[in-house]
Amino acid sequence: MSVKISVLDNGVTVVTDEMGHLGTASLGIWVGAGARDERENEHGISHLLEHMAFKGTRRRSARRIAEEIEQVGGDINAATSVEQTTYNVRVLGEDVGLGLDILSDILTEPAFAPDELEREKNVIVQEIGAVMDTPDDLVFDLFQEQAFPGQSMGRSILGTPETVRAFSRDQLGAYLGRTYRGPRMVVAAAGAVEHDRLVEEAAERLKVIAPATKPELPQASYGGGTHLLARDLEQVHVLLGLEGCSYKDADYHAVQVLANVLGGGMSSRLFQDVREDRGLCYSIYAFHWSYQDTGLFGVYAGTDTGDVEELSNAVIDQILDTAETVSELEVARAKAQMKVGLLAALESSGARADQLARQILGFGRVIPVEEIVARVDGVDVAAVRRAASSLIGRGRPTLTAIGPGGGLEPAARAVERLKVH
Repeated sequence: MSVKISVLDNGVTVVTDEMGHLGTASLGIWVGAGARDERENEHGISHLLEHMAFKGTRRRSARRIAEEIEQVGGDINAATSVEQTTYNVRVLGEDVGLGLDILSDILTEPAFAPDELEREKNVIVQEIGAVMDTPDDLVFDLFQEQAFPGQSMGRSILGTPETVRAFSRDQLGAYLGRTYRGPRMVVAAAGAVEHDRLVEEAAERLKVIAPATKPELPQASYGGGTHLLARDLEQVHVLLGLEGCSYKDADYHAVQVLANVLGGGMSSRLFQDVREDRGLCYSIYAFHWSYQDTGLFGVYAGTDTGDVEELSNAVIDQILDTAETVSELEVARAKAQMKVGLLAALESSGARADQLARQILGFGRVIPVEEIVARVDGVDVAAVRRAASSLIGRGRPTLTAIGPGGGLEPAARAVERLKVH
């Protein structure tokens, strides 16, 4: 195994996977802090901080950051999620040092220039407006909010126009200092990278990061319920779900297999029944989002107003039926899909670096691929049926739907069937 791990004095972990056949490297800094870490008056600050990362430091202007990385043919990006924020670059192996210098610079010496801050606030307000105009995105935000009401992890990652416009540079600095702490930060690289050299450079460039751990978050509290939003649209966008499980849960891989059996590909039950046999939609799929202490299992589809009732009942029929009749062939096919996805990730330096960092943040160690494959292989029909029955048995389904008013109530009536099981 080519994975090497070192921990700096301040708790920052450096992990690498040297892929000798590559001439490029994917490098990033993963932070175990995201939208879930936000206080009541910080809604959207994680995402704003990520945006401001590229807007200048005390040593570099926003333009210089872009020019320096692109001068060597590289690219730079960042992303915010519920529990993590990522900053990453892809460069030639000989330019890993430059990539780390830029990433370290934007996290340790951000300028938060007032003019740049105001411009970026406006950019994010436009992004929020775009989501509001995109029902197949908005329905997912409403779903998360309905599933976890009154909690930071239930709020949209983007924030609201009001909260975003209210943030000051002092608030950004305070949030950065409180949440970006050594033990919850990982420098991960894969490809043409030298571990010892990266450790040496990271120790110097990240030495100002505080070693203290960030505060523990309150336990997530799943709520569930229904949120219907009437809009003058061509379709009704329906998202139906149940409380899932943590990525640390013993049933995690069984639930992932369940999601694949239900709606993970063209051979899945939902695709074959709802789209191919009934022609009720163009796209339908199932998913399972896992967090450190909970999860969300769901099915999304868009359909005509007159087909909402049949589609909703068909989805519920398949969920209930899978808990009782899922077959060995279906489970084997789903496991094969999952293993191909896992092994394909090893062929991409970017996916590999991401996998390493997330495993360390989530489990405190790198999990060997063989161990993951063994866990997937260990899922059998009984485990999938048990996991499905457990999800259904928890009750309190979550339903969000957006579209013409006449198409919303049929979905709400259909979901009542899951409340009695």
